[in-house]
Amino acid sequence: MSSRDDDILDFDFFGEEEPPTWDDPPEREPGPPRDRGPRRRRGPRFRGPGNLTPLLRLVALIALAILIVVLLGVWVEGCASDRKRERYGNYMTDVGAVGNASARLGQELTTYLTTPALKLEDLDAKLGGYVQTAEAHVQTAEDINSPGPLHTAHLGAIEALQFRVNGIRGLRTAFQETADAQEASEAGAQLSQQAGRLLASDLIWLDSFKAPAEATLQAEGVQLDVPTSEFIVEDELTTPSSLAAIWTRIQGASTDGTPQGLHGSGISYVKALPSDQPLSTTTETFIKVTDALSFEVGVEDTGDSQEVRLVVTLTIPKQPDPIVQEQTIPIIDPGETKAVTFDVGALVPFGETINLKVDVDPVPGETNTSNNTLEYPVTFTL
Repeated sequence: MSSRDDDILDFDFFGEEEPPTWDDPPEREPGPPRDRGPRRRRGPRFRGPGNLTPLLRLVALIALAILIVVLLGVWVEGCASDRKRERYGNYMTDVGAVGNASARLGQELTTYLTTPALKLEDLDAKLGGYVQTAEAHVQTAEDINSPGPLHTAHLGAIEALQFRVNGIRGLRTAFQETADAQEASEAGAQLSQQAGRLLASDLIWLDSFKAPAEATLQAEGVQLDVPTSEFIVEDELTTPSSLAAIWTRIQGASTDGTPQGLHGSGISYVKALPSDQPLSTTTETFIKVTDALSFEVGVEDTGDSQEVRLVVTLTIPKQPDPIVQEQTIPIIDPGETKAVTFDVGALVPFGETINLKVDVDPVPGETNTSNNTLEYPVTFTL
């Protein structure tokens, strides 16, 4: 018999039992039957899938990731919005500073042109300095880095500032060229052409800068105030008649300093506001006091010459200190009446008759000052 035959015959019908495993539980050993009573039928048993918990974890992780992405997007968008507002805000601050400086220059020019006894040589030197200042404003504006969407509007601001340079330079040249002119009307017309550039600069600032800048800010979703810049406050300084009167006054001061023509000013009327109640110099006026109480004083140029810087003073007697206020009329033409307003409120004496006093300082060359000071009997009531 071969070894292969031995291997075939080498087996045991009653060999050792294999140890029990989890997949093949051991059989219960036989024993005496147990009395369990009647067996109850069990209902169907439902068991959840074994992979539910990992699935829930995966859903939670996905939701958390989405939330993080959304929050990150909101944060990034908020940061970008803040940076945009800061960039636009810085620009508006810079261009506003230039616009305010230019507006102050316009006020200085108005004040100087209305200076009594102004001489041509002094005016020429002053206008030369104003030209240099205005050119510096243009250079400063050109150096400002504007946000891209505001580039076109920024060019409008620069154009307005350049018009002011041209206007001041043109005024200086016109005063030089008309120094020996014989007709004030011709001089006034030539000066008015140059002053028109100054008036146009205000319109350019509004139409070419402020309006488009506001539209851009609205489109970009940025809420900011766009600065204004008003160079000409008194429009009269740009009319041929007013400039002719200024030219005449300067010509007279440049010769012998003696005012030419008839000069005079006077009080035209005084009334209480907001009641619009006129005051009388002969009849007592009862005035009801409110927090908005004010007085309007009308002043007339009674001569045939232009007057400048008329100082008007209102005095209300009161203990221990009277109420005293001053207002100035920059310029007034012959026959014209201009009004100034004094806000006094409720800080007035009650129940007694007092004399409210109004004074208008005499202008150079004025001889009749009888209507420059008037008193009005009034009684303030509640």
